[in-house]
Amino acid sequence: MDKPNAAFHACWLAAAAVLAAAPALAQSAPELPDASPRARVEQRVGVTDFAVDYASPGVKGRTIWGGLVPWDELWRTGANAATRFEASRDFTFGGVAVPAGTYALYTIPGEKEWTVILNSKAEASGTRDYDEALEVARIRVTPQTAGARERMTFFFSDTTDDTSRLDLEWAELRVSVPIGIKTNKHALASIDATLAEAWRPHFAAARYLLQTGGDLDTALGYADTSIAVKPTWWNTWVRAQILGKLGRNADAVAGARQAQELGKGDPIFEGFFAASVNEAIAGWQ
Repeated sequence: MDKPNAAFHACWLAAAAVLAAAPALAQSAPELPDASPRARVEQRVGVTDFAVDYASPGVKGRTIWGGLVPWDELWRTGANAATRFEASRDFTFGGVAVPAGTYALYTIPGEKEWTVILNSKAEASGTRDYDEALEVARIRVTPQTAGARERMTFFFSDTTDDTSRLDLEWAELRVSVPIGIKTNKHALASIDATLAEAWRPHFAAARYLLQTGGDLDTALGYADTSIAVKPTWWNTWVRAQILGKLGRNADAVAGARQAQELGKGDPIFEGFFAASVNEAIAGWQ
């Protein structure tokens, strides 16, 4: 029996050793520096947000231009995947009008001239199966000499309310693309949109006072102010209810009928409020 017991004991020791090592094997790989670390740069131009998301390779003693990055060939402009360029509003890129959105940024480096491209296939990994039909901008720029820079870097420069420049620097070379924004147009559109909704806070105040038994004259003033900005069935119906509580039944009926006209075709009014308005009108008459 001694030999079988010894063998059995040895098997248990081996199993225990495997179990003890299992947690270590299950651990994730150690966190180490990336060869081309991810980078992101952001810039607000007026009221428009821009960002560039990319992986930044290093020189590491290599010949970059005409070497690691060949002349006159399509380049994903970074490592690991195509660089992504984001814009929250319409803009111009090197004078070319481009809609708001996210794009892949490619370049074709040349000794005397670079081509810079925005392509609508934003999640591209590289140049394989590149689809030229998806390009939204293709411009040409002249490269400039710059100070030595170990890692490829994007940044925005010379930013005003209406303009900026997207700069790429790496290995003693800079490429710069002008960006334009019609900030005044965007700002005016934002003002118009905000003012068009300015009826809401006064309507909400009037409805709150109505529902909580607050001062009805104050509530009526809020409702009148809301309607003066933009008459809707919401504020007109609240005003009618306030008038009804004040005992001004004829005015309440007239207001309720206005709310009915304004609410025609609105699924919220017709689905949830139309019956209540009809009932109120019958009660006030």
